[in-house]
Amino acid sequence: MSKLSNAVAFLNHHLSLWRCPVCHQPFARVVDHSLVCPQNHWFDVNKKGTLNFLNHPVKTEYQKTMFTHRRHLLQAGFFTPFLQELAQYLPHAGNVIDVGCGEGTPTQLLSQLVPGNYIGFDIAKDGINLATQQVTRCFFCVADLTNLPFNNQQIDAVVDIFSPSAYQEFARVLAPHGVLLKIIPNRGYLHELREALYHGEDKATYDNHAILQRFMTIYPNALVQPITYHFALNDTTFHDLVAMTPLTWRASAQQLQSLFMQPLSQITVDVTLLVAKKD
Repeated sequence: MSKLSNAVAFLNHHLSLWRCPVCHQPFARVVDHSLVCPQNHWFDVNKKGTLNFLNHPVKTEYQKTMFTHRRHLLQAGFFTPFLQELAQYLPHAGNVIDVGCGEGTPTQLLSQLVPGNYIGFDIAKDGINLATQQVTRCFFCVADLTNLPFNNQQIDAVVDIFSPSAYQEFARVLAPHGVLLKIIPNRGYLHELREALYHGEDKATYDNHAILQRFMTIYPNALVQPITYHFALNDTTFHDLVAMTPLTWRASAQQLQSLFMQPLSQITVDVTLLVAKKD
């Protein structure tokens, strides 16, 4: 079957998951390769098997080149240890959404670790276009996390890896006893790269206090699990890291030149996994 046919089959089988982002009514039917709501708003599945739920294009710094390098680095195992930890809290055979999924590698890996119905979405079309190039059963779409195209209480797990959060929307779509799994960077995340580029500047350090405090205010009973490991770099993965992280996007030509003169041989992945269950 083509990607278009597979996507249409997924929508038909999981029609109850979706609601119209314009009028917020549940989609009533699939007509040919389009989702249609009772107010006659149509959203077409394209040939790549994706849907675009945005009302207008969104400008983003996250472009195809960055996503390509991110894919290479993640497929080399950069996120794998903390994704394996996160997967332990995923429901078996549940409906899972991956917020800000980018090029889809984490979504795909999680779907292999724990079976379920996985939907990845991002506002960046370049990321979603790359995500659909995988051989996968995951469904990918372009959508806004502040206006999720999902019906109330239909999602068993929300996965949020380094992405902004819309906690009110997450609470709306999560089913009773659903789980929110959020990964945030800690002070030591990529510290070798920060220090190499910005030694002596404020950008050489990072503090997640505000993000963590907000999460714990909303979910005071959440599990807080620090995860730290070192990832070995070779010439290829070092260049992928530099190209994919926003840390380098504001660096001067001189800072980047100095970095490439002494490439890093390893990098620290220092994150916290936050696990909150809905009552």
